[in-house]
Amino acid sequence: MTYINMDFDGLQETITRLISGEEIEINVNQFENDFETFRSRDDVLTLLTHLGYLTYDEDEKTVSIPNEEIRIEFQQIISGTDANKKWAKLIRRSQKLLEDTIAGNQKAVETAIAEVKDSEYAPTFYNDEQALRYVVKFAYIAAVDQYIKVEELPSGHGIADVAYLPKKRSRFPAMVIELKWNKTSEGAIGQIKDRNYPAVLKGYGGDILLVGINYSERTNAHTCRIEKVHM
Repeated sequence: MTYINMDFDGLQETITRLISGEEIEINVNQFENDFETFRSRDDVLTLLTHLGYLTYDEDEKTVSIPNEEIRIEFQQIISGTDANKKWAKLIRRSQKLLEDTIAGNQKAVETAIAEVKDSEYAPTFYNDEQALRYVVKFAYIAAVDQYIKVEELPSGHGIADVAYLPKKRSRFPAMVIELKWNKTSEGAIGQIKDRNYPAVLKGYGGDILLVGINYSERTNAHTCRIEKVHM
């Protein structure tokens, strides 16, 4: 908590991004290899990597949270920092989004995604499907308590963009999310069905939400389509 409270270069926001499942680029070359000399966010992230709290990908030059146990620990830590109010607001918004998604409230989901897109958590350049994926993952950050998030899940005749698989004790339905850029949310749902993405959940034996989300640069608006199937 001491290191995170230093909040170098927006470190608390970076930790929040890590909790949401992002991989963060860092420069490890300036680290002084001690516990006292810190000049930047990257110095603290490098130390946390040395301490085993983060995993470093040498090829991509990125860090990420290695497992669920440490993710929960980071979540508890960030809740006790100066960023607590911002964190609490983000979690409340995300929990409401999850409830609206399960209820099939498409308009509410569209509004929630747009709010995250317009927030400080969105990428600087909102110009492709990857940026949309980033916003959607951040919007559903509260889902990590009930779900295991899998990106680019091979299934059927293709790869689903994002899938949320319920944890053993969760009563929530599974979710398969397909993202589109300058197309339609109906087309996203059609792709989920045509390519049989829910096939990977054949033994799941519960409800599955098919969620299609599209962003139109022309209208500057998100659209959402939600359908429920049973396996």
